[in-house]
Amino acid sequence: MQIAPIKELVPYIKHYLFLESESDFNLKKLRLFSDGNTGMVFTFTASLYINNSETKIFKYPDSFLYGQISAFKDLFLTKNTKIIIVVFQPYGINHLLGIPAIELRDEITSITELLGKNGEELYERLSEESKLDLRLNILNNFFIEQVIKRQFVNKNFIPSLLSFILKNKGQVTSTQLENYSGYTERHIQRIFKESIGLNPKKYGNIVMLHNFLNLLKSRTIDKNLTNLSYEAGYADQAHLIREFKKYTGITPTEYLNNTSRLAVNFFEIKVE
Repeated sequence: MQIAPIKELVPYIKHYLFLESESDFNLKKLRLFSDGNTGMVFTFTASLYINNSETKIFKYPDSFLYGQISAFKDLFLTKNTKIIIVVFQPYGINHLLGIPAIELRDEITSITELLGKNGEELYERLSEESKLDLRLNILNNFFIEQVIKRQFVNKNFIPSLLSFILKNKGQVTSTQLENYSGYTERHIQRIFKESIGLNPKKYGNIVMLHNFLNLLKSRTIDKNLTNLSYEAGYADQAHLIREFKKYTGITPTEYLNNTSRLAVNFFEIKVE
């Protein structure tokens, strides 16, 4: 279930995701890939694991924050599924918590480590409530407190610039960004890294990918991958497939046929 935050939080939070499944299973393999946003995850009655580069099993904290991700991450879920994910706007973590986004890139950090006692209390309050409306109130109230604590200076152009990139479906040049914003390329690069954790080009590439996914979702029978790749701005189908595999680890056809999609950048795949 995907639910929007209260209107005061829309500039910082895209939506909340509530994932629940009462069915029994031995193991679920989930894959997360970049959508240009960051998130905060709470797990209840379930545990998330990941294989690191040394093929050792690492258990995620029960509550954690993830920054921008460069490559897809495979997560292994045990027990019944009860997960809450707060999906931030691309600059949401930086603006709400004051943390330079570049420091969180490709990082998984315990919420308690970042927020101390406040983070611990937030998880406890959420775990004590089972009703959706009460959990929503807890989350909205917590983040409203963060908004009240902070003042934002010299970053108001970021939402406008992101809207410009989205409007152009990720296909923008540095010169176009300079002309649109009135800022130099160097200044734009610095603010992007601080607020979002990515440079404008990488963010644009992610926007292109998700524009393709939207086209794929709503495609008509007369549209094949080649047609969609051109429409999304890729040079050809081979270019699309390379980019798609780089971010997701699978081809567009595999994404359509062999996954159960939980969110736009989060899906379940079969455990081999």
